[in-house]
Amino acid sequence: MLQNDLWIRHMGPRMIEPFEPGLVTNQTISYGVSSFGYDFRLSDEFLFFRPPQGTACIDPKSMRPEDFEKRVCNPCVLPANQFVLASSMEFFRIPRNILGLCTGKSTYSRCGILVTLTPLEPEWEGRITFPIYNTTPFPVRLYPGEGVAQVLFLEGQPPEISYADRKGKYQGQRGIQPARV
Repeated sequence: MLQNDLWIRHMGPRMIEPFEPGLVTNQTISYGVSSFGYDFRLSDEFLFFRPPQGTACIDPKSMRPEDFEKRVCNPCVLPANQFVLASSMEFFRIPRNILGLCTGKSTYSRCGILVTLTPLEPEWEGRITFPIYNTTPFPVRLYPGEGVAQVLFLEGQPPEISYADRKGKYQGQRGIQPARV
């Protein structure tokens, strides 16, 4: 079952930190509790991909921290046709019987920005790492501290083995994490 704003407000302080119980919209890209989701905020830390000269193919099995340049900025200007790794300001603790599905916000998508996120598995916890891709031929401003994507919370029967049980490789992440194998 898809969880509503009442459930999110009830669970929020234990599940999301920091937690915004309302929907903040005043001169900002909205964040906080919406009708059926939680709009989370963009942090001010970014990893810009800088592959070594002569790289012909990007391999998710061999991404190295030195292939990224860390920047702290507000706003962040994302160059044309490039991507950056980013993270949520919020730290999430997903309950065992919940799956979080994430989707980008329409404000950014209407500017040619794609925010791609993966599911938040039962008992996963951490700050969400995700790519932001600028599909346009122009630079685009990204606004830390404002909404960037939304999590929808789906309730089901608790799984036999959760993300925490299998000691998932991204469990507890606090900063931006490049791909690991």
